[in-house]
Amino acid sequence: MKILLTGATSGLGRNAVDFLQNRNIPLIATGRNRTVGQQLMQQGVDFRTCDLAQADESALTALFDGVTAVWHCAALSSPWGDYADFYQANVVATEQLARVAAEHGVSRFIHISTPSIYFDFQHHHHLCETDCAAKRANHYAETKWIAEQKIQQLAKKYPQTQFVILRPRAIFGAYDKVLLPRLLDLLTERHGVLPLPNDGKVKMDVTYALNVVHAMFLATEQTFSSQDGVPTFNITNQEPIELRTLLDKLFRQQLGLSFRIKSVPYPLIATLAKTLEYFAKFTKKEPKLTAYSAGTLYFDMILNNDKAITELGYRPLYSLEDAIAQTAQWLKNEGIA
Repeated sequence: MKILLTGATSGLGRNAVDFLQNRNIPLIATGRNRTVGQQLMQQGVDFRTCDLAQADESALTALFDGVTAVWHCAALSSPWGDYADFYQANVVATEQLARVAAEHGVSRFIHISTPSIYFDFQHHHHLCETDCAAKRANHYAETKWIAEQKIQQLAKKYPQTQFVILRPRAIFGAYDKVLLPRLLDLLTERHGVLPLPNDGKVKMDVTYALNVVHAMFLATEQTFSSQDGVPTFNITNQEPIELRTLLDKLFRQQLGLSFRIKSVPYPLIATLAKTLEYFAKFTKKEPKLTAYSAGTLYFDMILNNDKAITELGYRPLYSLEDAIAQTAQWLKNEGIA
């Protein structure tokens, strides 16, 4: 086994690097962040700087030296931006990479997608892999959905390559430079007060990054029975939790931070988000709050895990309690909290 890991400089990607190195599994890692790439090379990783959205076929071909499987974690995942940029990064780059991989005889292609394709500003408690919003909530969700359709088409054209789609929900853990640092910054800015709709009682699934990597490894090893379409799986920690409880466990219990939640009516926060989005069209800067982000703080979103359990054999290696404790320790070690 030799893995081509894309998005290796992201949070999920770096966890995947650690996982593979700890098991002495050969890998080629790619990413856009040259600084992180240098750090990975110092760890002994074969790192190749590559922006998949701009790479031509010859550049991609050079990545497949002895590669038997691809873990495709790279994506443009911002809640805001131009559709053309999302389409290039999430659709064009994915389709080209998957095609080149198949043409080079790669036996497995693990595509990291997103449960964002389900989100439709309504409460959901048992979302299955066959569900999908009638209209995707943002450019990210839309282009990730289109990318899945491209993977389905390529699977028919290249049956010798086993494609697998994973949809991990709300990834957190070590190397997170976005979600948790932003929350900590917000706590500082607002002097320990977090404004949340419905008192933070939204119920949600989250997934520890190393559990996602474990699912990727299983998807690389598992034998799937012949079926229609590409095997697709929801991935979570299988422990739905209220946001307020999650924040209390991480911030108060693990990090010793004092905070309180200020309940804000959802219509008010949704209106604010739409207003910020309107002005962002002129400033060309990402708004601090989007309609999608506001919605995820209010509408319950819980995924059905039956298929991942029975067909993929996936059970989390790390409980939510352990994951929160390990994440808090990483934040302390990094001086972030």
